[in-house]
Amino acid sequence: MTGPFEFPAWAQIGEKRRAHIERVTGLLVQWTQEMALARADADAWRDVGLWHDALRDAPESELRALTAGGPFADAPVDVLHGPAAATRLERLGEPRDGVLLAVRYHTVGNPAWDRTGRALFMADFLEPGRGFQKADRAFLATRVPRDFDGVFRQVVRMRLEWTLREGKSLFPESVGLWNSVR
Repeated sequence: MTGPFEFPAWAQIGEKRRAHIERVTGLLVQWTQEMALARADADAWRDVGLWHDALRDAPESELRALTAGGPFADAPVDVLHGPAAATRLERLGEPRDGVLLAVRYHTVGNPAWDRTGRALFMADFLEPGRGFQKADRAFLATRVPRDFDGVFRQVVRMRLEWTLREGKSLFPESVGLWNSVR
């Protein structure tokens, strides 16, 4: 982690989720520094890290209310926190389409992502607090600044393989993401 992060006042997160968000955001900030990104891009990467799971611990009724009528209206509850957070951000006036798209689709992927969405997808998967494939994921995390697109393709593959292995449904956006990088 690169220092204390300020969470939005509307965040609903416990300590475990807060630690995850800090690791994701720390990884994104580290990459922005190693890649010498422009300030606006670095700010966007930091912000998506802080906001992607800001409603992860919100009650299902609130998540469903925030996503009603949208593309995630009938989705499983475990993917609603991103779309709900993006809706909250829109209502608060967040103007960056890439940030909103990144937060909204961070759990399933989206072929329309810019580098901000792709970076969040990787950081969420590669953050060091996750207990599986630690060495492989740590190696990939170090490669992001030098091989952004190659690592992204590998992360998409790994996440889709896991989704299929677990017998979960693939969203059309997930399939579209794979078809855009293979």
